[in-house]
Amino acid sequence: MNWFDNTVYHAINGLSGNVPWVDDVFAFISEYALEIYALLFIVFWFTLPRSKPESRHTLVLAVFSGIIALVINFIIAHIWARPRPFVSLPDGSFNQLIPHAADASFPSDHTSGSFGFAAAAWGRNKWISRTFTTLAILVMFSRVYTGVHWPTDVLASVVVGTIAGMLVKRFSKFFYPLTNFGLKLFRLQPKRDNRHVSQRLNK
Repeated sequence: MNWFDNTVYHAINGLSGNVPWVDDVFAFISEYALEIYALLFIVFWFTLPRSKPESRHTLVLAVFSGIIALVINFIIAHIWARPRPFVSLPDGSFNQLIPHAADASFPSDHTSGSFGFAAAAWGRNKWISRTFTTLAILVMFSRVYTGVHWPTDVLASVVVGTIAGMLVKRFSKFFYPLTNFGLKLFRLQPKRDNRHVSQRLNK
């Protein structure tokens, strides 16, 4: 194991096991990040102003960005099956706070998906961007804190998620039909101009 991973991993993971409630918080974030994001997506979808359909379009982009990030991860993991810390390190030299299969460690699915969600919102909606990015950083830290990933696993995942976000924003216009469908399905179209949502999204 390289010096950086070994040193930073033990520095972060060594913080665990000292304050039970802190361990519980990071274990919860690490295990249930997807569920937390799902709740945030629902809350944002139904509370954002009707007058700004482009904000809900950001949520659609975020969903697909996260999916693309996970697909990239899947490909990488099948090229390089890197062992997880709890597989590589001797017993007693680390703290593993959550159970996890001994599958490929690089990159981190949780972190890639989280930054995929966040990156798609960068520069589009400040509330979605700030919320998703804050949670993504917490997820990144928690995966090392709980002992299931190396630092370079999560750092590489930041890159993967960012690339996924850039891709979906580059091809944003192709996702407009899905956003329009969602707006119609939940009757969230702007009240004054229900017929021209696509035009408003393109602005």
